[in-house]
Amino acid sequence: MKNIVIAAGYATRLGELTKNFPKPLLKIGENTILGRMLDDIDQIPDIDEHIIITNHKFAHIFEDWAAKVKYNKPITIVDDGTETNDSRLGAVCDLLFAMDKLHIDDDLLVVAADNLLFFSFQEFVDFAKQKGTSCIMCHEQPSIEKLQRTGVVELDAENKVLGMEEKPQQPKSHWAVPPFYIYLKQDLDLVRHSVENGCGKDAPGNLAHYMVEHTTMHAWPMSAGRFDIGSLDTYYQAVEKYGK
Repeated sequence: MKNIVIAAGYATRLGELTKNFPKPLLKIGENTILGRMLDDIDQIPDIDEHIIITNHKFAHIFEDWAAKVKYNKPITIVDDGTETNDSRLGAVCDLLFAMDKLHIDDDLLVVAADNLLFFSFQEFVDFAKQKGTSCIMCHEQPSIEKLQRTGVVELDAENKVLGMEEKPQQPKSHWAVPPFYIYLKQDLDLVRHSVENGCGKDAPGNLAHYMVEHTTMHAWPMSAGRFDIGSLDTYYQAVEKYGK
């Protein structure tokens, strides 16, 4: 299984802090946002490589970082060639770019690089192996307002995904979808042809929505919380709360 980290955005909402520096490599205490995530994923026996897809503007920064850190599994940096937020490929196209460039034909763990997690991805991998299908994560979100800004899924009693909506005005459940996915090798052909068949390009949730409509998917309810770093305020909150 390959761990693919989507890290090609420009984090414009963080202003000067990420004008010339990638958000995933911002410090939280002595570690980085991305480093904290890889500390966990690197321990999963199924994972044999970390692939970080970034943009041309930040690729050299990721390469310098990768040369200094020590993990059990190798790190590969993929440069998508873009240099501005306006020319970005979008998360789905970045995934497809990495798959094509590296000729990937393995199960995939696909993660966004801007969250602090309070559980292990090992649980997610175990769930996907048990179900034998591609999988997404989900968590209960009581706020209708927040559900209207994210992906929302309906599940049956076995956690099979019955349907998914992006940013629904009238959510059909309280199950929100964070940006963490497992796409099994058996479904990679669907992934490869997703955009040409109408899948949205920008958000990683666009692909999850497409896949739900074209194959069997299950959703793993997160066993603990996460901290989403999406703005200057949330970054400084994370440093204050978790950087000690």
